[in-house]
Amino acid sequence: MMTRSQNTIRVRIATIIVAALTLVLAAALPVQAAGLPNCGVSGTTPCFEKVWVDGHQFKMTFINLNPPPTTAPTTNFYVVAPQTGTPQGAGPFSPFLHDHVVDSSPHNAHLHGFLVLCSAQGISSGACVPIPQEIAPFAKTVNGHRLTSVDPIESAANSGLLTLVDTGAVFIARINHDE
Repeated sequence: MMTRSQNTIRVRIATIIVAALTLVLAAALPVQAAGLPNCGVSGTTPCFEKVWVDGHQFKMTFINLNPPPTTAPTTNFYVVAPQTGTPQGAGPFSPFLHDHVVDSSPHNAHLHGFLVLCSAQGISSGACVPIPQEIAPFAKTVNGHRLTSVDPIESAANSGLLTLVDTGAVFIARINHDE
């Protein structure tokens, strides 16, 4: 039997997934403006947003948010709570404030999206601090550390402090290490 709290969390996760899919579908529209716009403002590709890579922010160019199915290997793309006062994901095409975390992927990598939420264990132990958003407990810190690189996210998930929600989204993007 599902408790009311578990049901509420499931409804919130479903809402997040619908919002993420809405963002992906809206961003798959053809480019209508010159230059490279911010994805959260334009909703078109190619576009850019900032991402965290090993504790540093870089621009990531999103090339194709709806590529054909492939057997190419994917790299995990994590969506976390904003790690600074300026969210990387914000604007009319961004359904909630957030940041992104990836490893130092090669150019034109296939990325697989995951939402990073504080687990019930993480919240009850005080180890995981979420931001106050209605849609879900997006993780801001774990054990007092910001989530700006892949290793702390995967380690905390493996220890049960974080829940990784597979969005099912796979897209093609590249990190601009020189910007």
